Parts: sequence; structure tokens; C-alpha cells
Amino acid sequence: MSAVRVQFINGVSDSVPNQLLDKLLQHGAMINEEMQTAKTKPRAEKAPDVIDTVMRKGHESSKTLIEALREVDPCLSRELKL
Repeated sequence: MSAVRVQFINGVSDSVPNQLLDKLLQHGAMINEEMQTAKTKPRAEKAPDVIDTVMRKGHESSKTLIEALREVDPCLSRELKL
């Protein structure tokens, strides 16, 4: 998973993390406070924060992130083989 993490961080565009945060909140994979904190960070910190927060929450939250990424950025999702 660490290789996918690095590829995600390096490959994600500026707008994708915010879109993912909104979807993660909507699906209960992240709470409002986590989302608001992450949204204030620059992209270089936001992308790792999103993926690390979700990974700490376990399989279901990670699954939600993958589904959201498939929807928000299908190209990156394919590159990551998700």
C-alpha cells in the first residue's frame, strides 16, 4: 500500500483532495473536523493527510476512498490500479 500512497500523493491534482474530502464526509469515512483541518493545508500536505487519515480508520474507510477516487479522478484511479 505504501507504493500506492506515494503514487497517489505525487499524482493527485490540486482539486481532487478537496473533492475526496467532501465525498468522505458525505459517506461517513471522515468527520467534519478532520475534513476542515485537511482543507486548510496546502496540496503537498493535504494529499498525504487524506490518505493517512482514511488508512488509519480501516478497510471500510479505505474502500470508500477508493470508490470516491474512481468517481472523482478515474484516470488516476486506473494508473494506481484501483
